Amino acid sequence: MDLDDIQIFHDSHNLELRNPFGAVSIGTKVRIRLWTSKKCSAYINLINFYNNQIEIQMKEIGWNSLVNNWVYETEVDTLNNIGLIYYYFRVNYYGRDIIYGNNIESLGGVGQVYFNEPVSYQITIYSKQEVPSWYREGIIYQIFVDRFFNGEDEGKVLNPKKNTFIYGNWDDSPMYIKDMNGNIVRWDFYGGNLLGVKKKLEYIKSLGVSVIYFNPIFDSPSCHKYDTGDYEKIDPMFGDEEIFKDLCSEAEKLGMRIILDGVFSHTGSDSKYFNKFGNYDSLGAYQSLHSPYYRWYRFNDYPNLYETWWGFSNMPNVDELNPSYLDYIIRNDNSVIEKWLRLGAGGWRLDVADELPDEFIKILKKKLKEVKKDGVLIGEVWEDASNKVSYNRKREYLFGNELDSVTNYPLRQIILDLVRNYIGSKYFIKKYLSLKENYPKEYFYSTMNMLGNHDTERVLTMLNNNVNLLKEAVVIQMTLPGVPLIYYGDEAGLTGGKDPSNRKSYPWGKENNDILGFYRKISAIRVSEEALRNGEIEFLEFNNGILAYQRTLNKDRIIIAVNIMEKEENILINNVDGNILDLLDEDKEYIVENRSTSVLIEAHQFMILKVL
Repeated sequence: MDLDDIQIFHDSHNLELRNPFGAVSIGTKVRIRLWTSKKCSAYINLINFYNNQIEIQMKEIGWNSLVNNWVYETEVDTLNNIGLIYYYFRVNYYGRDIIYGNNIESLGGVGQVYFNEPVSYQITIYSKQEVPSWYREGIIYQIFVDRFFNGEDEGKVLNPKKNTFIYGNWDDSPMYIKDMNGNIVRWDFYGGNLLGVKKKLEYIKSLGVSVIYFNPIFDSPSCHKYDTGDYEKIDPMFGDEEIFKDLCSEAEKLGMRIILDGVFSHTGSDSKYFNKFGNYDSLGAYQSLHSPYYRWYRFNDYPNLYETWWGFSNMPNVDELNPSYLDYIIRNDNSVIEKWLRLGAGGWRLDVADELPDEFIKILKKKLKEVKKDGVLIGEVWEDASNKVSYNRKREYLFGNELDSVTNYPLRQIILDLVRNYIGSKYFIKKYLSLKENYPKEYFYSTMNMLGNHDTERVLTMLNNNVNLLKEAVVIQMTLPGVPLIYYGDEAGLTGGKDPSNRKSYPWGKENNDILGFYRKISAIRVSEEALRNGEIEFLEFNNGILAYQRTLNKDRIIIAVNIMEKEENILINNVDGNILDLLDEDKEYIVENRSTSVLIEAHQFMILKVL
């Protein structure tokens, strides 16, 4: 069949063809149109969250001379459809079927013709929930406590554990001490603690930070604490409940809140619940079938064969929906969740959210909001969280009853790819708009936007120690919707490859002051400009080597431009009613005549311009 005799077109980003744009709250009617160059019969196939499919004939609107096409229309009622609706089109032209769906990368926007199974478009339907503004409008500072700062006099290490390795110098490079099978035989510590964080609160505040997110701080044998030993107790190397409570209170006086890391898909084998090594005075699941914790775990051959997290024998998996586990972690009065919220935590970040059942997350969210109305729940998700499938189940993270925010790894990837010149600005925008289309607006403005963390290589290392590329990346991170995250030490120029070298100690007194000053400057701009926190975003069309967008809120308009090329470029800024101030160089003002001005942007340079 020669397709040249009929052209078909749909673009989910064009309001003429799909209105409203993107995710919609439940009950919203979505108008979907298809354009064809010849008169035909047009059908839309709708697939709901449970994979039920229905085909509907689209209404013929008629010939539209403005778009030079025949227009077909249908209205999708989302009243009973929380979750996702997928759609694609079938056109029948003189007895021949032509299928039209999303583009092959599933990025939304302009689609394509298929000869077999099409890729479908996605509509996200959610129940409207507000994300607390203290989180949504904030900047996060992530702290790996052992590596941040020791607040004890003369650097005394608090309560060192048996058989641990304590580094002789704060500046030593981290390493793992392993046996021949690759198992860690001695955990390594620097001696950072919560008192150290308390003593550095003014420093953290100087970065524009309003949210501190801790890697796990509960009792555990390891330095990373993802193998929890006791959810009810701060690790004694870090401090105790009193210092935690005090820290939350002091942070709040400075306008900062603390978020804890909740590791609820598994515990440690060396824990009061499993107690494999008898280090706790409890009856652990490993020790006895009569243990109160026995049913929390899944044993294949008791006691030595049990389900583990990704094969790590020191991290036995739990059955999160076991009633006794649910009671202990969430439902009881003074459950783990409630206890730490009442002691001052502002919310929780859920480690490996993909491993936690939706039902568990829903129960947790409900409890969290009961205890602390403005508490937040963040999930670690590595992909697009709107359509995530894990263990063959479609996840419900962003539909309104689960998470307030998710880790934004897809954004991290495209920012790093852009500044390294792996992709151009046009592809960046395409990938970015895909997330914007799929995420409900509240969540899109609340994503945890990081350039690196404890699970990735340091951002400066990813950028081959090129400080200017780091600055480009930070400008983009700090001026897009979402909540920027600074991983401790990134602002000081820390480098490091994969774990453990991405978890070096903070270089107190040896910071890269150029980078540190730049972080302070950019974060101060973000904090002072509401348009950068809450404004609409619109991309501006320049060549593929310039990423430019504007953030607008009421009468405020801020234009961000980043030149990723090796050559300078003149860019023309139009529809400007006042002069333009360069927020990175406040002595510089551009005079605007006839509502437009030309701005020179140097190679690998960036600008944040405010229209006055």
